[in-house]
Amino acid sequence: MRDRTRYLYLAVILAVVAGVAVGFAAPELGKELKPLGTAFVALIKMMISPIIFCTIVLGVGSVTKAAKVGRVGGLALGYFLVMSTVALAIGLVVGNLLDPGAGLHLTDAARQAAVAEAAKGGESSTVDFLLGIIPTTLVSAFTEGQVLQTLLVALLAGFALQAMGSRGAPILRGVEHIQRLVFRILAMIMWAAPVGAFGAIAAVVGSTGIKALESLAVIMVGFYATCALFVGLVLGPLLWLVARVGLWSLLRYLGREFLLILSTSSSESALPRLIAKMEHLGVSKPVVGITVPTGYSFNLDGTAIYLTMATLFVASATGAPLAVGEQVSLLLFMIIASKGAAGVTGAGLATLAGGLQSHRPDLVDGVGLIVGIDRFMSEARALTNFAGNAVATVLVGTWTGEFDRARAGEVLAGRLPFDEATLLDEEQQPPAKDVEMSGV
Repeated sequence: MRDRTRYLYLAVILAVVAGVAVGFAAPELGKELKPLGTAFVALIKMMISPIIFCTIVLGVGSVTKAAKVGRVGGLALGYFLVMSTVALAIGLVVGNLLDPGAGLHLTDAARQAAVAEAAKGGESSTVDFLLGIIPTTLVSAFTEGQVLQTLLVALLAGFALQAMGSRGAPILRGVEHIQRLVFRILAMIMWAAPVGAFGAIAAVVGSTGIKALESLAVIMVGFYATCALFVGLVLGPLLWLVARVGLWSLLRYLGREFLLILSTSSSESALPRLIAKMEHLGVSKPVVGITVPTGYSFNLDGTAIYLTMATLFVASATGAPLAVGEQVSLLLFMIIASKGAAGVTGAGLATLAGGLQSHRPDLVDGVGLIVGIDRFMSEARALTNFAGNAVATVLVGTWTGEFDRARAGEVLAGRLPFDEATLLDEEQQPPAKDVEMSGV
């Protein structure tokens, strides 16, 4: 059968171009179209919790040894910590070389915008973030849309099914049917992507315009270049050395997801598809089910680079540059702060403002300087975060012996195409009754 979804993604490209044109030609109309983009992202987010729940329950529930899940989680968290530190360090080096904030001046409007963002960031402390992982009830994780809460509930359910042995097989079979339904709904929602992309792009161009980018071009271009440097010179060689997978082949395989992220400026919009595509690539369900959702909260490489570069930018722009010792202290602080970025309203910008409020209050006012272009920088953050999580999934799968390299070669060569209609490899999945269960 012909893949009709290729027309969908051509439509997304045309919608982005049309959105830019409308934003420039009729800025006020562009602003009014923002709800279209908001609604599409909301539809995608609606599907994240059930997809994560089904994926993890099926993965953990069918694993013979529970220790395998713990090993996967430990390796993933260790890798996330190392990569986040590397990303932060690269951000500091490039930020010092560029010194992008030199020559800028803080205005009253920028100061007021910074106060508003600091208030957002201050709403969530580290303790609140950790306690927020525990849902109010067993089902509230699904209604509140918290990824880590859903992850916790899914892990508990998966281990419980594993402990039930053969008696849990009917439940596992039921979850498998629900997963098929959820992915089918997601495939239907994806046909609204052109409308969502058109509204989102038209709104941001209509609100910002080209003049807002002129004085801040250095920080924006520098940030994009740094993200590309991190992906190409850090993630690429690591992926090849460990898994013998070419970075370009993997990124090309995930091309539609990158286009989706670029049009919505949210890596969450591609999370369900990343889970499906990583399983199709040859990474086992348990590894994908643990690594991908956890990585969306703890493996934020793009956000880490943004936090350090933006902080140096603000410090320079406000005339309070940071000494080397202060930068090292800031690096340690941001390693912790970046882990909670996914749990804060406004993500990177709010975390930056909230972090500076507690670490260097005198710099908070300068955050308002980048509020105008944060929407454009958030695209690079989201793309880098997504690429980092895709690479991490393959690496963890390789380290745990849960990655089928031969299958990956066939998939990346195009000989085993991804089923865009169902997002599942139904013909290759064993029936639930044949899944090995543990009698723990």
